[in-house]
Amino acid sequence: MIEHFNFSDLRELFAKANEEKSGDQLAGIAARSERERVAAKRKLADLTLDEIVRRPLIDPDDDDVTLLILDTFDQLAFRTIASMTVGEFRELLLDDETTEVQLHPLHNAIIPEIAAAVAKLMSNKDLVLASIKIRNITRCRNTMGERGVLGIRAQPNHPADDIGGILLSAFEGLLYGCGDAVIGVNPATDSVESVSSILQALNRLVDAYEIPTQTCCLAHITTQLAALDRGAPVDLLFQSVAGTEKANRSFGITLEMLREGREKVLEHHHQRQDKVGWIGDNVMYFETGQGSALSADAHHGVDQLTLEARAHGVARAFHPFLVNSVVGFIGPEYLYDERQIIRAGLEDHFMGKLLGLPMGCDVCYTNHAAADQNSADNLLLLLSAAGCNYFMGVPCSDDVMLNYQSTSYHDALAARRLFQLRPAPEFLEWLQNTGIYRGLEPAPLDSTARRQLMQGLEASLEKTL
Repeated sequence: MIEHFNFSDLRELFAKANEEKSGDQLAGIAARSERERVAAKRKLADLTLDEIVRRPLIDPDDDDVTLLILDTFDQLAFRTIASMTVGEFRELLLDDETTEVQLHPLHNAIIPEIAAAVAKLMSNKDLVLASIKIRNITRCRNTMGERGVLGIRAQPNHPADDIGGILLSAFEGLLYGCGDAVIGVNPATDSVESVSSILQALNRLVDAYEIPTQTCCLAHITTQLAALDRGAPVDLLFQSVAGTEKANRSFGITLEMLREGREKVLEHHHQRQDKVGWIGDNVMYFETGQGSALSADAHHGVDQLTLEARAHGVARAFHPFLVNSVVGFIGPEYLYDERQIIRAGLEDHFMGKLLGLPMGCDVCYTNHAAADQNSADNLLLLLSAAGCNYFMGVPCSDDVMLNYQSTSYHDALAARRLFQLRPAPEFLEWLQNTGIYRGLEPAPLDSTARRQLMQGLEASLEKTL
């Protein structure tokens, strides 16, 4: 029996062409069968890139994210690929003859919906193959994203924001060679006092050891800026972002707030230039994740993969130092099991890289999802093969404050060893000079070396007490 499928508009076509996701099913926009999914993919493959640009999924008059996307992409460079179909663009990306040099000018020449469309036509292997071609390099206190480098965010969270506990966990991460991407703490309390204390303490630790890395407290942007006004040092300004204006408003943010915050931190860096050897002006840190717009009832009937790409479009406009997808954090309502989490992680990384972002991933899952540490290992290895910029380093992979499972300091070492990767260059030199590393591996430390290393931590703790 021959079945015919009709798709009323691009939103429906994009949604039905998406791989199976529980979030799309919850929103009532998913394909009802594999046949319908395949039919949507075939029709999407024949769509031209120009048509996607000319037919926005969300009206720019109703959504400032759409307006930002259309105002900031490189329309001149886009003309070179405008007549391509999505299928032809996929073939270009996967062609052995297509190099990083050829792909680099395309980063700003495409809108997020194009990145989403081509991701829908790719297998998991395709997503890895296309991603590995792309390196997006950023600079703040050090350099992230170079080929052969795998960075790690040290994530020393504490359920009571105890400064001593935070510093001890961060110090442990440094001994494993983690923390080159950022030493970033999610505060248990989003108060100016708590955030200021955390930022001051992390800065003392970095100063005590003269570590070429960034620090961050992942509070709301307004709290961080209030802490900055009170004298707290801000290396990276953090904010979670989403792919629609309404979803961003549910986070308590606007695009103008992001613009003003970035300018304020750049000025703050200029004032600290004599104390900190900044090597670049990438000062923003963004986190995204499939399902955030749906959870805020702000998806406009658009599938969660495409909305994730649009969140990347927001991030791109602010030239961030770090971006990562917290891929399994929102829960099984949006990504039900390990199959969906793995797929989403590969999609998010690919789309971010294609759009020119310094893309990392929090390879994670909640305790009520149909996933475990083996499935996290699978995604960790796939993304390492794909050239992911950085992962999380959580003590024992169990975040005791956020109550979810991520990747550990040990996992970071394993990924670096398996794929012959190294920390950020400035950070690696520091590790070697302090004796923490010998070559590309952690060095065994005798009692004298341990005593010397502990002195900086003790000094930081004494100031805290």
